[in-house]
Amino acid sequence: MEDRPLAELFEPATAERWRKAVDAALKGGDFEKRLVSKTADGLRIEPLYGPAEPTTQPVRAPGPWRLAQRIDHPDIEKAAAQALSDLEGGADALVLVDAGAPAARGFGLDLTDVDGFEAAFKGTMLPLIALRLDAGARGFAVAGLLKQLVERRGDDPAELDIDLGLDPIGTQAATGQTSEGWEGKLSQALTDFAAYRGRVALADARPYHEAGASEVQELAVVLATAVAYLRALEAGGHDLERARAAISVLLVADADEFLTIAKFRAIRRLWARIEEACGLEPKPLRVLAETAWRMMTRRDPFVNILRTAMASASAGLGGADSVTALPYTLALGLPDTFARRVVRNSQIVLVEESNLAKVSDPAAGAGGFEALTAELTEKAWAAFQEIEREGGIEKSLASGALASRIETVRKARERAVATRKQPLTGASEFPFLAEKPVAVLDVKPRDAARASGALPSLRLAEPYEALRDASDAVLADSGKRPAVFLANLGPVAVHNARSTFAANAFAAGGLEALGNDGFSDADGLAEAFKASGAKLACLCSSDKLYESEAVPAAKALKAAGCITLYLAGKPADEAALREAGIDGFLFAGCDLLALLTEAGEKAKG
Repeated sequence: MEDRPLAELFEPATAERWRKAVDAALKGGDFEKRLVSKTADGLRIEPLYGPAEPTTQPVRAPGPWRLAQRIDHPDIEKAAAQALSDLEGGADALVLVDAGAPAARGFGLDLTDVDGFEAAFKGTMLPLIALRLDAGARGFAVAGLLKQLVERRGDDPAELDIDLGLDPIGTQAATGQTSEGWEGKLSQALTDFAAYRGRVALADARPYHEAGASEVQELAVVLATAVAYLRALEAGGHDLERARAAISVLLVADADEFLTIAKFRAIRRLWARIEEACGLEPKPLRVLAETAWRMMTRRDPFVNILRTAMASASAGLGGADSVTALPYTLALGLPDTFARRVVRNSQIVLVEESNLAKVSDPAAGAGGFEALTAELTEKAWAAFQEIEREGGIEKSLASGALASRIETVRKARERAVATRKQPLTGASEFPFLAEKPVAVLDVKPRDAARASGALPSLRLAEPYEALRDASDAVLADSGKRPAVFLANLGPVAVHNARSTFAANAFAAGGLEALGNDGFSDADGLAEAFKASGAKLACLCSSDKLYESEAVPAAKALKAAGCITLYLAGKPADEAALREAGIDGFLFAGCDLLALLTEAGEKAKG
């Protein structure tokens, strides 16, 4: 018997053979439409990549990323308890959230003196942890309080790992409030904190990401902001070596693991270009991560656990030095101990059990990640240069040019959400009308102040959540939700696919689908509709049955008092169906948000 390796018994795997097999499987389907996707920036995501030569890539310092937890309870004593609980539970970094910060989400601490600051860190030993301040417009004041606390305690500043988080440009973008003379204040802060081990300035991507920015725009804005701080510090008398060591960046991690990993790799390459242009030998940039606010949902919030876990893993794999994951209930209110423990333990599993931090750059040599990282880097550099041509990040913001470009991307994403091209599990896909409320702390959020010119802060699911809220209000008032009668034609085997599709689609807008086993004649269908008490109906069946039964069924339903009638599907002869009484068509790719908005109003009226 011939003794040969198993692989030699098969033809070599080649791209040509793979493409031939794909074309056969598609049976004439469009390869580009079916298997090639594009990012918000138009970057192609191919279905198959070969191995790539690893590109020399700046990476995180050896060791795991920091697990950072937000401290945001308005009650100082309870905030101190949060900090200790998180540190005892496995966190090794804290983010102190001031009530005035844009990212406070209506909560946070209102610290006005060093006594309050000390109370917030009662029992916490600052030399043993990493600390980031998230204070928005109060950043310089809160940094001063921290300095007083360190002096009062007698801690050695050289042992403290602290990011002051001073980001006057980002605060202006988020709130519309300018910070006069920030350049001098930033330079003075670097002088005051010269003995500390951390960073002073933070180029924060969150305001832009929440406004809808793409990956390329996020990278470009962060780079432009960091360069603005570099220039300000140099102008304040600090040499470039010291100035660049005082700057960190914060990128947003979302549930798209490919783009998130590539984005975190790309920022290190981009900053290395800046350092080289300044005549500096590149050194590791401090890259912080926080999971995306815009991906969080209020409906089916348990899905947020999966989203933040994926985002945290992607940021860590991409080389983040510290990751802050938002608790899964934050969009509903101030998270309780359980929600904080869940989000903390998710990262502990990633680092301690899954060992995701063992390899410094696990994406190196992977064709897809290398290609995406390279494309993001080049496009982001071009976008950064565009901002520079406009006079820098502040002038680009002031002119509205940057906001306009972000708005264009946001509107395209909103269309994708409305048509479910970008599905939101629990909100636009697989909604559950009978979901039970989750627990949050009984703390009323403050109203966030945003002046004219501020970038918007939006979550993707908000339009669907508004429809669900309206449905809940009707349920509370009348004991019944707005409903739509599923006018199922034919046996279950014929109508089931579309009736199930329709029921889930209407549930995304808070409309309860009234189902049945199907009807064989229009008169029986009309009688069942009358008995249901619904004002709306949706015909559900196969294309073949629609050809003979849809028109008489539509006329019978209209005669029975149906205010608005939909049809599940996209038949070729829409004109005849509209003439018979069909008001709209429900199909994959339709503007579901517009359809549900109309249906909700009609169902209530």
